[in-house]
Amino acid sequence: MPKAMQCELVSLQAVYDLSYQLACQIRDSGFAPDVVIAIARGGFAPARFVCDFLGLHDMTSIKVQHYAPGAQKEERAYVKYPLGGDIRGQRVLIVDDVNDTGDTLVVARHHIEAAGPAEVRTAVLHEKATSPVHADYHAAEVLEWRWIIYPWARVEDIGGFIRHMDPPPQDTEAVRKQLRKDYGIDIDTAETERILSLMHAWEDEA
Repeated sequence: MPKAMQCELVSLQAVYDLSYQLACQIRDSGFAPDVVIAIARGGFAPARFVCDFLGLHDMTSIKVQHYAPGAQKEERAYVKYPLGGDIRGQRVLIVDDVNDTGDTLVVARHHIEAAGPAEVRTAVLHEKATSPVHADYHAAEVLEWRWIIYPWARVEDIGGFIRHMDPPPQDTEAVRKQLRKDYGIDIDTAETERILSLMHAWEDEA
């Protein structure tokens, strides 16, 4: 994991708005999915919002492992938990939060296509311009690479950054200062203390 990189915190309202834009794109394209498949874990919330906006009730998921906490990349993307339902002959929409390298989408698409659907398309909230593989739909394009932190990953990602600080900051304000300096992340004291408390709890349980 890089010791310093630019990050962007995305709010839940922004996720909701981007999911709506995504649903509008899909509808306007004429594609009418029968089932939405979320890529766990980041795709759960966007997929559910897209289902709501498209009036869809059939949603399931697969788990593609690619990144560990703190933006640490696995050697390769792979399907950890496969598809459990029958999608033969159906039009499928795969949804994830971000397309970073394209590896996750490639692995997910191959896995889903092997199950015999009629058609497969992919959709993400954020598409990074640096990715060699592009989703069929995206709500926002990230032209200059940065790490996107969604509401469901704030504790995991920021906790991972804190855990790898060397030397470890001595107090809450020192943590906040280091996060601003190394990652461009500005969170308040209460959230910082909450993350530190959760990190201590995880260590105690380990």
